[in-house]
Amino acid sequence: MKQVQIMGILNVTVDSFFEGSRLKSEKSLLQKAEQHLREGASILDLGGFSTRPGAVVVSEDEELMKVEAAIKGLKREFGSVQLSVDTFRGKVAQNAIDLGASIINDISGFQFDSSLLPVLGKAKIPYVLMHVEGDFNSMHEVSLNRDPQQIVERVRSYFQERISILNEHGVHDIILDPGFGFSKTMEENHVLLHRMDELLDFNLPILAGLSRKSMIYKKIGITPQEALNGTTVLNTIATLKGASILRVHDVKECKQILDLLAI
Repeated sequence: MKQVQIMGILNVTVDSFFEGSRLKSEKSLLQKAEQHLREGASILDLGGFSTRPGAVVVSEDEELMKVEAAIKGLKREFGSVQLSVDTFRGKVAQNAIDLGASIINDISGFQFDSSLLPVLGKAKIPYVLMHVEGDFNSMHEVSLNRDPQQIVERVRSYFQERISILNEHGVHDIILDPGFGFSKTMEENHVLLHRMDELLDFNLPILAGLSRKSMIYKKIGITPQEALNGTTVLNTIATLKGASILRVHDVKECKQILDLLAI
């Protein structure tokens, strides 16, 4: 089996959906980062803007300040750590790259801020292209009248279109994120996971972000805090379906999956 990388989540937000991922001080940020790295993460994913349904909208200046302070602390403490920054804003992305970010992880498919594309074209670093439909205010809305099996073709069509635009702007180092939990019904999320290997013919790495999401806890009637076991099950499926990166809150348990699947 190919080497799968673990991306450990670091949220410097006040209202991310999983309370255990909210880091309110530099000390707690560095402690969580150290834990992630010690337990097997090779990438740290830093977010200063929560994109859960109903989240507080953080201004660009506030996101910039939070992310800049966090990057400086992480780089000071961990040096050459591979750092991904979760943002859809061009200004935040540019500042993060200037400070040493290795990856830009964008939930918007560069649709929410047009200034992001030239930043990416100039930077020549990996870019995570996530599937989402609608704008910032409607990205969590879904139609209940669609055939769930059509989700794979919708995602494929979206990726084909967005990859072409990225290539035109000089962006070729692309990681695909199917966007679990965004613009999809519960059933569509699960269909997409079980058919995720149909995205492998793009010949690009796939990032699966399933950790403690509503497709787990709402389906089985629990809370995000109780969703570790379900996360482990779905991350196992994602690995077997071809994921190259698993984005998680719980690195130790994810590493155990990969150790058990190793051949």
